[in-house]
Amino acid sequence: MGSIYLIRHGQASFGADDYDVLSPVGVEQAQILGRHLADMGLVFDRCVAGDLRRQQHTATAAFDQYRALDLPVPALEIDSAFNEFDADAIIRALLPDLLSSEPDALEILRNAAQNRSEFQRIFALIIERWLAGTYDPPGLESWLGFVERVQGGLQRILEGADNAQKIAVFTSGGTITALLHLITQMPAAQAFELNWQIVNTSLNQLKFRGREVALASFNSHAHLQLLKAPQLITFR
Repeated sequence: MGSIYLIRHGQASFGADDYDVLSPVGVEQAQILGRHLADMGLVFDRCVAGDLRRQQHTATAAFDQYRALDLPVPALEIDSAFNEFDADAIIRALLPDLLSSEPDALEILRNAAQNRSEFQRIFALIIERWLAGTYDPPGLESWLGFVERVQGGLQRILEGADNAQKIAVFTSGGTITALLHLITQMPAAQAFELNWQIVNTSLNQLKFRGREVALASFNSHAHLQLLKAPQLITFR
């Protein structure tokens, strides 16, 4: 059987003007991941990423460790199907209807870095509404549309793969969640409960034969745990 390794990007710049940049911790996580994959003897036939900078930077930082060891590195393929959902657009679209019950929500979101737990609570409420699909205005990518986009990316990988290949996909937590929903058929709300637990640079392995795909492992981050450095285990 072939294997697809879904790899969440390293820690991004939460609370900064531009989230789509790896933090120094995120770069370190990606480097640790690369050394771990090399130590495991994993040689990849293909490497795919979305077109977000944090996804591509994680891939290059990880595979720089391969290059340092003269290990083969496949060319990085870009497929925007593996981009994260647009959280900012979802917040802008769905926040106004939430303000009547959560009047402090706007202030919490504006100061997310100083209100992490409250940010997570408000964001989870907004995502719950997005999953329901009853609040979506025209032009906003719906949950169903997002799942369809991600499914298309997976199908393109499978169409171009043989059953012996190892394929790395550098992506984001929401994309991994959509694939969990598709592959395991778990309800969307339950899948998002797992989403909040996905660690930066964690490994999630899919096994495939032809078009048949199964989940083999979820959210493995032993490469970080073994260092006994809790500051390296992050979720954004």
